[in-house]
Amino acid sequence: MKNLRSFMLVLAGLALFLSGCAGFQTSSDTESQENEEGKTVIDFWTFWGSEIRRPIIEKIITDFNESQDKIEVKHTYLPFGDIWTKELAAIAAGDPPDVVINDINATALRGQKEQAMNLSSFLEKDDISSRFYPELWDATLYEGDSYGIPFNTDTRVLFYNKDAFKEVGLDPEKPPTTWAELEEYAKKLDKKSGNDFDRIGFYPLWGIGYDVWLLNANGQNYFDEQNNFEIDTAKNEDVLNWLKSWKDRLGEDVVNSYQAQIDSQQGHPFFSGDLAMIAQQPTFYTQIRDYAPDLNFGVVELPEYEAGSGHTSWGGGFVAEIPQGSKNADAAWEFIKYLTDVDAQEYWAVQNFDNIANIEAAESAAQSDEFNEAGSMVYQMAVENMENTLLTPVPVIAPDFSSLINPNMDEFFLGSMTAKEALEKSQTDVESLIQKNQ
Repeated sequence: MKNLRSFMLVLAGLALFLSGCAGFQTSSDTESQENEEGKTVIDFWTFWGSEIRRPIIEKIITDFNESQDKIEVKHTYLPFGDIWTKELAAIAAGDPPDVVINDINATALRGQKEQAMNLSSFLEKDDISSRFYPELWDATLYEGDSYGIPFNTDTRVLFYNKDAFKEVGLDPEKPPTTWAELEEYAKKLDKKSGNDFDRIGFYPLWGIGYDVWLLNANGQNYFDEQNNFEIDTAKNEDVLNWLKSWKDRLGEDVVNSYQAQIDSQQGHPFFSGDLAMIAQQPTFYTQIRDYAPDLNFGVVELPEYEAGSGHTSWGGGFVAEIPQGSKNADAAWEFIKYLTDVDAQEYWAVQNFDNIANIEAAESAAQSDEFNEAGSMVYQMAVENMENTLLTPVPVIAPDFSSLINPNMDEFFLGSMTAKEALEKSQTDVESLIQKNQ
C-alpha cells in the first residue's frame, strides 16, 4: 500500500534524524531569505520530477510568483525515495525547506514527533478546512490541530470490459454490485482452451491489496476513534479465505503469469482483453488511454461485501506541510493557501488526471472540456467515489503496526498459516505493540 511504503520511508528518515545527520545541505543554505527585489524566498520540496508532473507543478509555482510581489517560491525536486529522509536530516540541521509534500496518512505522527508545524495559528485567521473532503482533513489532525493541508488523494474503483460482458450474455450496463455477483460474473467471463486460460474474469489481488478488501467488508479501519484495535474477527477470516479461494481456483502458475504481464504495464492483460475486470485507482485510465485507446470499458464503485454493507474503498494522498523550524512560515502559508485553492487544484487535476483534495476543484475538473468522454466518465466516478472512500491514518500509538500484520498475511497466502492463525497472531502482536507504547 502506498501509505505503508511512504511511512517506511518516514521511519528510515527518523533513524537519520535521531542519529544526528547534520551534514546534509539544503538549497536554502546558499540562498538568502530575500531576493534582489526584496521578496521572501521559500524553498518548496516535491518528488514530482517526471516529464509530465514537473512542468505542471512549476507552472503553478510560476503563476503564484506572478500573482503577488512579496514571495518567490523556488522548487527543489528530490526523488521519492530520498525526499523525506533528507527533510528530517534538514530539520535536524536546523535548516529545513519551507514547504514539503508529504504522505497524508502519517501526518498526525509527524505532528506528534514535532517534525511538522502546528498550523492552528494560521487556521484561526484563514480557516480553509471546508475546502477539502472531510476524510482527508481529519487525517491531518493530531489532538485536534492540523499539521498539513490536503493536496491530492485517490480511491479504488472497478474497471470492466463491456465487450467481454456482451460476449458471455452479461448486461454491460449492469456491472457486479456485490462480492457474490463479482464471483458469479468472473466465472462466466473466464475463457479456457483445455487447461489454459485465454481470459480471466477477475482476480481480487491484482490492483489492490488484501487490506482494501478487509476495509471494504467492514466499512471501517482496524483502529476506532479511541485507538482500540480489532482484526481478529469471523468476518475477516471469511474475507481472507474468500481471497485465497480465487488463487486456489486459478492456480498459482496462472496468477504469477498474469501478474508478470500486469507489471509490464504496456502488456497489461486488461488492455488486450485477457482480463475482464480489475480493481484499480482511477488514474489507471491514463494507461488505458495510452495503450488501449479503443477499449470499450466501464467503471463502477467496488462491489460491496453483501447487499447494503456499503461500497467502501480506500484512499491515500499527500499534504503540503511546513516543516518544523521553517524560517519563512508566514510566506509558506500563503503559498499553501494558493496551492490548495480552486485554480491550482483544478489545473493539477486536469493536467495530471489526478484526484485532488479540494471539493469544488474536483467537481469542476469532472466537467472539464480537457477530458474526452471516457476520461470524463472515469473522473466523475472518482469524484463520486470519494463519498465511499476511507483513509487509514497511521495511529500514533502504534505507528509501525502494518509491519506486524503483513508477515502473518504473507504466511497465510503461502499456506503456512490458517486465516484464523494469521488474524490471531496479528491481533496479539499489535496489542503488544500498543501496550509497549503506552
